[in-house]
Amino acid sequence: MTVWSDRSFPNRKRAPLVTFYTDAQRQLQEQFDSRPLADTIEAAIVADELNDVHKGFISTRDFFMLSTVNADGEPTVSYKGGDVGTVTVVDDRTLAFPAYDGNGMFLSLGNIADTAKIAMLFIDFETPHRVRVQATASFSDNDELMASYPGSIGVVRAHVDKVFLNCARYIHKHTRVEQSPYVPDSDGEQPFPSWKRIDGLQDALSPEDRERAEASGGTITEDEYGAKLMLGES
Repeated sequence: MTVWSDRSFPNRKRAPLVTFYTDAQRQLQEQFDSRPLADTIEAAIVADELNDVHKGFISTRDFFMLSTVNADGEPTVSYKGGDVGTVTVVDDRTLAFPAYDGNGMFLSLGNIADTAKIAMLFIDFETPHRVRVQATASFSDNDELMASYPGSIGVVRAHVDKVFLNCARYIHKHTRVEQSPYVPDSDGEQPFPSWKRIDGLQDALSPEDRERAEASGGTITEDEYGAKLMLGES
């Protein structure tokens, strides 16, 4: 893949964005004498829409990291996994991804409702390579794309504010072993998670989940769950 080219970075020759860097970032750039480099890199790689390189890379990923922030400015980061192409490239300015059953905390979706500001990090650990996206997001439990994501409880649409390739020199090379068995199949079915079988959680589960816990082998202790976790059976 050609990296430093006008095709990869069609905005290379434009002037830096006035508002891309914050005052604090500028102060550090001045302190460490990197402002000229920061401006050059920003002009070369930062865009406000997806090009073919971004789209091709994002469309081949089966996971990404999602960062969100709540109304108090407190951030959280989540790993989001699925099938290859779990993030849909809707158009040059829009990405979409599914929300699946989780632990009931709704940290990411709650933060999206709070501030709508998200960041997405796509990584290829084998090459290595990565793409970063900053976006304004919204969630719907009635999105037409839900049909493309069996088993989802809704879809997040992300309006791209900034997108850019990122230096991959500190990414450790890893080889993919296997896909998680908990990714919903074409019918939206997935194994019942072991952690929902922990005896101390049963009173907090929905009646449906309590029934599924019993049908999946009954309750287990925290120690038994810990053993399953070490075997990748969480």
